[in-house]
Amino acid sequence: MFALALLLLMMALPVQASPLQDQSSLRDYYQQRFPQLSLADYRQGVYAIDAIARSSWTAIEEFPPYEPAIEQGEALFTKAFNNGSYFADCFPDPGIANRYPQWSKSQGEVISLPMAINACRVAHQQPPLSYQHSDMLNMQAFMAYRSRGKTIATDIPGDDPQALAAYQQGKAFYYQRRGQLNFSCATCHIQNAGKRIRTETLSPMLGHTNNWPTYRLKWGELGSLHRRFAECLEQIRANPLPEQSVELRNLEYFMSFMGQGIPLTGPSVRK
Repeated sequence: MFALALLLLMMALPVQASPLQDQSSLRDYYQQRFPQLSLADYRQGVYAIDAIARSSWTAIEEFPPYEPAIEQGEALFTKAFNNGSYFADCFPDPGIANRYPQWSKSQGEVISLPMAINACRVAHQQPPLSYQHSDMLNMQAFMAYRSRGKTIATDIPGDDPQALAAYQQGKAFYYQRRGQLNFSCATCHIQNAGKRIRTETLSPMLGHTNNWPTYRLKWGELGSLHRRFAECLEQIRANPLPEQSVELRNLEYFMSFMGQGIPLTGPSVRK
């Protein structure tokens, strides 16, 4: 039964199915693969299926290493720009991380939270931040923290063919094999989810966008989802792409829609 479900999923998703059909097929597949999990359980990432690792993660979350980032992000959010305005003039409610990435019809592209933060800065005569800058990550940490418990609300406008094209491009990226190892994202996180590679349990893709920015123990610092994307590409010996490139934003758009309805847990801790 599991093998049949996997075959049907692999046949269904790469074709031009609608986003809702993709979402339904993927969730049906995971329901058969991990029947013990509810949709909300996927907010825990790999810890939803690895009980031993979950106990260590729970202990770390008692005194999380990302707490200073939240405090520094709040300080930045409440600090006036040189023109006397504040981030609150762009984001009256900082707890809106669950709404990103989102499609901008006027700009004709997927807008991520880091892009929205920089757009706010530029609108108030401040220079944009590098996407790896600590202030950028701290702002995201604060806004993610204020969004905790809210569910991913990424949507694909049905009346905008450009939005659908961006979604389809992100989906194609997810399933395309690349690099010297000839892996796709789906190879690890759909086809082999729950299995082990070296010492790591491969996590299911549902919820992969809900816990960022994340303090990764191997990095020793807070990092972004797009940094993780680049690392994955390097691990399969493919060419990495820059953070916030069109390709990675479209990939995030597809993945976030697949995780629609899963609660946010960012910032978080991962290995």
